[in-house]
Parts: sequence; C-alpha cells; structure tokens
Amino acid sequence: MSGFDDEEEYQGTVTVLFSEEATEGAEVRAHVAGHFSPLTGDYRWTGRLSAHPEVTKAYEDGVRTVVVRTPDGHRGVGALSGPNLWGGHVVNGSGAPPYAIPEIVLEDD
Repeated sequence: MSGFDDEEEYQGTVTVLFSEEATEGAEVRAHVAGHFSPLTGDYRWTGRLSAHPEVTKAYEDGVRTVVVRTPDGHRGVGALSGPNLWGGHVVNGSGAPPYAIPEIVLEDD
C-alpha cells in the first residue's frame, strides 16, 4: 500500500470505534498495511476507510483518535483524518495494528 516491500496488510470489513472504551461502532470496508520501522523501533500502519456517514459525523464532532478492530479481534489505535474526495477517511497508527503480524524473535549471540 505504501510501497514498502516487507509490509503486512489486511483488506476487508473493520469496525471503527470512536473511543477506546466503546464496544460498538461503524462497520466499514478497509485496506490497512504496515511495517516495522527500524528507525523509530516501532510498527507503523496506515489504512483507507470507505465512506461511512457515522465516521464522517464523528470526525466533524471532533473525534481524531479511533480504534480499528478486525472481525478476528485484532485492534489498533490510530489518528483519523478528514474525509477525502470520495468521502472515505485515512487512519494512521503506530504500535499494534488491527491485524495479525508475524512474531519476530531476536536471537542472542
């Protein structure tokens, strides 16, 4: 999605929660991808959310941080952008993404 070779990604339905305590939110289609950033030492992910009136209303009401949850229970907290030309939104996060990623085990020398 962003041009990095070693990205993991998810495409499908997600639930967008408008607070970390929320249990219900808006179900939208999404394409989310990310990668480990060796410069910052964390995992960076970004995604496109399809147009949905609840997401746009939340943004207009001042919501800037959302939780993106996949059907298998993975969750990622990200920053919500304003609506794009097609009415969708971009969400960016660092840390745990809303999809499974391979576990990396570092070996001691």
